[in-house]
Amino acid sequence: MKVAELLEKRRANWSLLEQMCDSRWRSSADDVSKFAALYRAACADLALADAYQLPPNTVQYLHRLVGRCHNRLYRSQRFDLASWSQRLLVDVPQLIFRDACVQIMFVVFWGAFVLSAWLAYSKEIYPQFAEGVVGAANLSALEEMYAEPLQNKSGSQDLQARSTMAAFYISHNTGIGLKCFAGGLLVIPGPFITLFNATTLGASFGYMARPEIAASKNFFQFVTAHGPFELTAIVLAAGAGLRLGVGWLFTRGMTRAASLQQTASETLPIMAAAGILFALAALIEGFLSPSAAPYWVKVLVAIISSAILMIYFVLLGMPRGSRRSLGIPRFATDTAE
Repeated sequence: MKVAELLEKRRANWSLLEQMCDSRWRSSADDVSKFAALYRAACADLALADAYQLPPNTVQYLHRLVGRCHNRLYRSQRFDLASWSQRLLVDVPQLIFRDACVQIMFVVFWGAFVLSAWLAYSKEIYPQFAEGVVGAANLSALEEMYAEPLQNKSGSQDLQARSTMAAFYISHNTGIGLKCFAGGLLVIPGPFITLFNATTLGASFGYMARPEIAASKNFFQFVTAHGPFELTAIVLAAGAGLRLGVGWLFTRGMTRAASLQQTASETLPIMAAAGILFALAALIEGFLSPSAAPYWVKVLVAIISSAILMIYFVLLGMPRGSRRSLGIPRFATDTAE
């Protein structure tokens, strides 16, 4: 069959492709697949027409058609505020709220943290608990680090101290989150790594809260403001790691690669939330925490941060039926049932 005759038989596909370029078809998977197949066929037709030197009007027509298809298929999408609002204020918090792995890590972390802090603070039940968990040398270093009031530093010494402390804590706590995430990939070690870090942090907080510790005031002057964001980020990172580990271990009938790919897409919002919280905590930790601002300001920031976390992860994440049963009013982002 001659090339000209072959291309003549394909004019129906060209007309269909033109109609799809002109129409406002929705970008469903079937539409995109059909459009892409016709687009590839048109590119092949253009190559044949050009190679066999068919009439210029046919070649120019195919050039214009292929160009229009390219622009239609690869055009930039306008920012859809409504869909992004739905995603950020409804889908993501509800996904995180009902994620069983995040719930498990929340219970493990905060349960171990509170229990460890109480045991380290109270010297009656287990007098050497803090020393056994954190280590006497590390506790002495912690006291020495906060022996000097933050407001007594000045000038270049103040700037150097802020930079050094911020870099250390940002690196240290982000590292804890990454370790909890990486441990979750192996499923079994994840909860134990989170448990260890929660126990260590809780023992440090409980020990530094003792009345006889001279550096107690300076310690809480530093950690209060950024604590809510940072500790919540660690929990989310641990939950995301466990979710990914469960995904490749329990495939639900899929191949391990497909299961891991699907779970990764489900885990991405959790890690994104953890990353945002780590960044917010770093900003507070770098500028407000080591500053000479009154302690009530730092407490106020911690309260506001905790309220933001409660609103986003609990109130927005809670199913609408549960919110109504508790007498919580509907939010503007709630869609009508």
